Amino acid sequence: MPVPRPLDLTLEIVPRARFDLVDLRASLPRSHTDALASYPNCLYCSFHTTAGFFDRSLASRLAHEQGFNAYMEAFRAIFPEGAGYEHDRLERRAELSPAQRASEPRNADSHLAFIASGLRTCVSYPNRPDQPVFFVELDGESDGRRRTRRTRIVGYHDEREVASFKVDVPVSAHPVDSINLKDPRLGLYERIQDEIARTGIGKGRVRLALHAGERHAGLAINEHETLLMRHDLAEVLRDPLRFAIEKGRHALADPRAVPGKTLGYAQYDLVRILNRLVEVLGLGESRVERMLARTMAVPLSRFLRMKRSVSLLISADDGTGAPMIVEGTYQSPIMVQWNRASRRSRVLDVSVTRLR
Repeated sequence: MPVPRPLDLTLEIVPRARFDLVDLRASLPRSHTDALASYPNCLYCSFHTTAGFFDRSLASRLAHEQGFNAYMEAFRAIFPEGAGYEHDRLERRAELSPAQRASEPRNADSHLAFIASGLRTCVSYPNRPDQPVFFVELDGESDGRRRTRRTRIVGYHDEREVASFKVDVPVSAHPVDSINLKDPRLGLYERIQDEIARTGIGKGRVRLALHAGERHAGLAINEHETLLMRHDLAEVLRDPLRFAIEKGRHALADPRAVPGKTLGYAQYDLVRILNRLVEVLGLGESRVERMLARTMAVPLSRFLRMKRSVSLLISADDGTGAPMIVEGTYQSPIMVQWNRASRRSRVLDVSVTRLR
């Protein structure tokens, strides 16, 4: 009996608040649940830069909704809403039209919390209806209006690698830097598209991973906007603890700029935030002390949970029907570094897999 082809479904979500945890499995209509029942695995994809998923290893450590909430609460406290981020100075955003400036949300805090907490836009889970898969929303409401979010769920049986290659990504001599891996000058997307065409993939996944020898760097998928990357994120990379303290003070200095519900986050003692974070991750008291000591000495490597790999969905383009990388309008894979590379480039391992 032939194995059924992967099933690709779209689900729209309306968050209940600016921050929300939505169990996608519980939100699926019965028709979707029945259609996915025969598939042992599901790939979940978000097309937004402030909403995504926990990877399976972190989800298993957090264990339940209370743990998920506590984990994200720590990062939302570190990046309080309305705390004078450069990304939120819309008058400086040259890429926005006057109409866009009037409606664009001021959401730098959501972008930074997404990146720092290690949320992913594309994850795979075993298809077990009794286990939740949480869609984590960090910017679900703007000016009192709830936003509509879109996710894709792909049911599949197995996954096989069909192509792999390495890419040298040029980096600057600056210790803190971010590189847009979608930049046409790098040629990465063109190379991936050639492999998609050569292998004839209908449904699949691209995995971008830092080579085993790379240190002091991470990967994320987010908006590569100049002020966000070159100012806000760069400040975090240089000294996340000082950044959090300064932003918290800024929020308290101008409470009118911060929604009332956020003032509580801004008043958190930073050590308490970090203690709570490691507590949620299941570390013991002595390890908390050691972690805090290391955090003060080497902030980013212990403080932020950036990933060494990211994934992108391969599926049919809505317009042409041809298989390609499918992603949101503002999504880009981004490599960041917080210390100089040993040479003026870093190695990226790229694999292309077929979902069956």
